[in-house]
Amino acid sequence: MPPERDDRRRSWRQTRGTMSAQATTVPRPANARRLSASARRAVLTVHIVASVGLLGDVAAVLAVNVKAATTADPELAAASYELLALFTVLFGIPLSFISLLSGIVLGIGSKWGVLRYAWVATKLGLLVSVILVGALVLGPGTEAMRTGADGAETRLVLGAGWDVVALSVATGLSVYKPRRRRQSP
Repeated sequence: MPPERDDRRRSWRQTRGTMSAQATTVPRPANARRLSASARRAVLTVHIVASVGLLGDVAAVLAVNVKAATTADPELAAASYELLALFTVLFGIPLSFISLLSGIVLGIGSKWGVLRYAWVATKLGLLVSVILVGALVLGPGTEAMRTGADGAETRLVLGAGWDVVALSVATGLSVYKPRRRRQSP
């Protein structure tokens, strides 16, 4: 690295440290352990793959729910709800929990923490809401439609729509990382 570039980095770090003492004086618990660089990259890769896969899954669930709700063909609607049940078991549930667990591991093993920064806590809340919507709205609604009960179409479309929005916002938070820390009570 050229010497002048190294000097600029050092200068930037020093300036940053004096600009916001609050952001740089966050003590870590004595028993806190950071992940090694290679372990962090591995967990981050798993987290990204699971999160993006989950977003793709809920987008497909939304599309299939819209098609099933708007079709006049009862056989197509029945096949759609069978497909939705398969999406949930094969992709939705495993990807949700892989994303949740890998996100918690990243939070614990990195400078971000799990609840230290508002954007990380918001991502956690959004993912938990996606899991709850899946368990309390999409799962029972899909099962009701599979067994012939009507009336869950709107709930299924709205629930899947929420999941797409929530996961899209979480993705945006991951990219932009607003740096403000949460206020301690």
